[in-house]
This record gives sequence, structure tokens and C-alpha cells, in this order.
Amino acid sequence: MSELLYSKTFGSGRPLIILHGLFGMSDNWQSLAKEFGQFFETHVLDLRNHGKSFHSYNHTYDLMCLDILYYMNHHGFDKVSLIGHSMGGKTAMLFATLYPNRVNKLVVVDIAPKYYPPHHHAVLAGLQDVDSAQITDRNQADEILKSHFADQGIRQFLLKSLFWQSKTNLSFRFNLKVLQEEIDHIGESLKKGALFSGPTLFLSGANSDYISQGDEKLIESHFLDVEIIEIPKVGHWIHAESPLYFFKQVSQFLIY
Repeated sequence: MSELLYSKTFGSGRPLIILHGLFGMSDNWQSLAKEFGQFFETHVLDLRNHGKSFHSYNHTYDLMCLDILYYMNHHGFDKVSLIGHSMGGKTAMLFATLYPNRVNKLVVVDIAPKYYPPHHHAVLAGLQDVDSAQITDRNQADEILKSHFADQGIRQFLLKSLFWQSKTNLSFRFNLKVLQEEIDHIGESLKKGALFSGPTLFLSGANSDYISQGDEKLIESHFLDVEIIEIPKVGHWIHAESPLYFFKQVSQFLIY
């Protein structure tokens, strides 16, 4: 049996669940969750091995879908709308195809149902070095990460997961050991024949390479009532880089 995922809830109305990406947590979505709370009872979750949710030796999409099903049943939700970014988007896709009668509308943010080869080598190496260093301040962690990759946005995103594990030692909230061991599962494709016929919105970042033009036919083969929108001038973190435009597009889709 699954354990209950940690969550934060905003607003009232029909239920909406938001799922973060790899190395993320519910806090990354808090500002937008408050906005969606004007129209929905918005639940922003920490997925297993992330944030304040439980740690597990296993990290697969099938298990994450069971975690969400358990969460929905615990709260008495017959149907929800789902927003998922990156790893959370893959989880949302699979959930909608496994339990189509439990999903009202689906929003997938900058991820396709295809296989992605492991591509987090520099990030994982940096995180491992931070984890081994027994750091005592965030600047120290940032310098270690900077020695592995230059992107300040990604570094700041990762540093948000630091917390005081003890009075003298900072650590990451996510389960780095297991995520590193299970990283091959993160790139898995949606299985052939997996279908969802409910209203679906895919959003891609114009400056991101996670969704390419050739992916449109693949998306349409799995999602039978789908709209695909490219957001200009943004990369993989569409919701963080262009929150107002993101909120406008997604709220219009979910409400009407």
C-alpha cells in the first residue's frame, strides 16, 4: 500500500492536482497554485523521494501513479484535473491512460511520451559532490555545483531543496541515492497503445528541446483530444519563466 504524499492545498472548487519535475517539490509551484486556487481546490504534491514526501527504494512511474491514486482515494476524489511538468508530466500522462475515468482534464508541461536517454550526468555529479561535502551554507553548495555546470537557473532550482538536516549540516530533501540509481526509469516512454481520450493540453517551451516538431504525431497517437501550444521565449521551466502566460493558457483550458 502507498503512503500518503505530502501536499499543500489552496482554494476551493473542483479538484486540481499539480505534479513537479525531477529534483523539484511542491514549493516550486506554490505561487501558481494560489492563482489556480481562485477556481479550483488545488493540491500541489511532493512526489515520492522528493520534498517532504516519503523516501522509497523504488522510483517508477507505475508506483508514482499508485501514489496519486491512493492520494485521490484518501481525499474522496472521483475525478481530478492534472498538471504535470517534466517527470510529473510523464506521471500525469501514464495516470491518465491507466485511469482515464479518474481524470477530467490533463495538462502536460514540456515533456513528450517518448524515451529520453539519461542526460543529467553533470547535475548528478554536482549533487553528489555537494552531498559528500557536508556543506554549511548555500554559497558553498552553489560553488560546488558551478564547477559542474554553469546554468544559474538550474543551480538555483536545485538549491531550493536544501534544508538544515542538523544544526550544522545542510542536505537535499530529495532522495539523491535512489534517484541516481533509478535515473534510467525517468526517461521511459509511454507504452504503445496507451490512450487517453479526455481533453488534453501539451505546452512546450520554444527554447527547450524536450518536445520537437516530430513529437506531435506521437502525442496525437496517445491523446485523442489534444492541443499542442508552443510558448515563445521560454525553456523547460515554462511555468517559472512565463508564469502569467502559463496561467492564462492553462486556466482557460481547465475552466472552459
